[in-house]
Amino acid sequence: MKEREVLLNPNKLVRHIKKPAEEFTKHDIIQFIDENGIELLNFRYVGEDGKLKTLNFVITSKEYLDSVLSTGERVDGSSLFSYIEAGRSDLYVIPRFKTAFVNPFSESPALDLLCSFYTSDGNPLESAPEYILKKAHENFKATTGFTFKAMGELEYYVSSEKGAIYPTPDQKGYHNSMPFTKWETLRVEAMKLIAQSGGKIKYGHSEVGNFSTDTLDYEQHEIEFNPVDAEDAVDQLIIAKWILRMLGQKYQVQISFAPKITVGKAGSGLHIHMMLEKDGENKMIEDYKLSDVAKKTMAGILEVAPSLTAFGNTIPLSYLRLVPHQEAPTMICWGDTNRSVLVRVPLGWVAKTNMIKNANPQEKGEIPYIPGKQTVEFRAADGSADLHHLMAGLIIGAKKGLLDKDSLEKAKDLYVDVNIFKEENSSTRERLNHLPQSCFESAECLEKQRAIFEENNIFPSGTINRIISRLKAFDDKDLSERMYGKSEMIEKLVAQYIHCD
Repeated sequence: MKEREVLLNPNKLVRHIKKPAEEFTKHDIIQFIDENGIELLNFRYVGEDGKLKTLNFVITSKEYLDSVLSTGERVDGSSLFSYIEAGRSDLYVIPRFKTAFVNPFSESPALDLLCSFYTSDGNPLESAPEYILKKAHENFKATTGFTFKAMGELEYYVSSEKGAIYPTPDQKGYHNSMPFTKWETLRVEAMKLIAQSGGKIKYGHSEVGNFSTDTLDYEQHEIEFNPVDAEDAVDQLIIAKWILRMLGQKYQVQISFAPKITVGKAGSGLHIHMMLEKDGENKMIEDYKLSDVAKKTMAGILEVAPSLTAFGNTIPLSYLRLVPHQEAPTMICWGDTNRSVLVRVPLGWVAKTNMIKNANPQEKGEIPYIPGKQTVEFRAADGSADLHHLMAGLIIGAKKGLLDKDSLEKAKDLYVDVNIFKEENSSTRERLNHLPQSCFESAECLEKQRAIFEENNIFPSGTINRIISRLKAFDDKDLSERMYGKSEMIEKLVAQYIHCD
């Protein structure tokens, strides 16, 4: 790693150890702890409920620290996963050194590491969410030769006591600056802490959604990341959500990633951008045009899209967002810079232009062309997403598209270049398939396509069974119709899932 990249990296361990995080060793972690007065070690991991768990260690000696970092610790798996029996419930949690970061909230100096689950035999827990994702990505790389990179757009609402000095018109909050946005300070602080914790942030801004009730102001924001390996993309989203909630507690405001706060206002999605790399090159573009690789990838994802909602839209509230005219997708299709489609191809700095020199005529130096930014964006998922399973599902869909012989033809058939919600485009809507409209329908779609996800035991059959059972238990097949016009029922549903994961 170049010296300047180390100096500019906000992660304190990277700067101190002078190497990229993926090269951290146990010796590096111990050295940092010793030289920086770290008193606590925190193991972090995600259970079945999607929430971040914690195991705290007080560092009492180097021997004890070495032991913990060398062997991990055991935990009660039956309390973390419903399907693990209490009679044989012990699991190991083993730290992944590359995830280490200084805890920004701890009163005592503390170092946190994300962990993986292992069984009593010392093997990875096959059904652990992070291992399902790892299996999916390793199989993808071995089968296709590509690396799957991704990043998320993390949208959230901040709700606080009513009292904006400079109120913004309803649903007009997009990219507002202070003082016309109340919580830019919280967002910027979150971005700094996420970056210090290893997150690769692209930018942050206020979003469209803002509205007020008699007592509260609601303001929507977004933090967007840069593409990294799929496993790292999920790690940084998990840490980001934790940091935002911790800051919400600090500022005494509510942070919510719920897909819908109220009907008729902008919902919060979790758009996932994806790109495939080979030999360090982005393969979504070829000869300055969208590549066949990208089109095949999208075709595969669109084919499994009905089932992906089982991982990305996991609560009844999700389906109050996936409705027409709200910039949320309802039909299975793709398009260029088209926000009414399920998979969008955003602008990717593909053409060689002189935009910078046009805007800055005084610039005399050579402006390099920087390729490799093109992504494709899956727009259905929301803050309720089971992140590991969702990312694994996207990878499996991408692999299917790359391997199926008719993927390019499917991509051609599913391309849309109009706003499908407009009445004059009704014929386009009629030829397209619809996303599920409830958790129950999503479960039925997963049941039909489960073999795709269970191939090579990437998703264990028991995991698919549990997801189907949980989604059907909501019994929400006709919920939207039942709730239409019933504001009290909608408010109750929002309150129930305001802190979804």
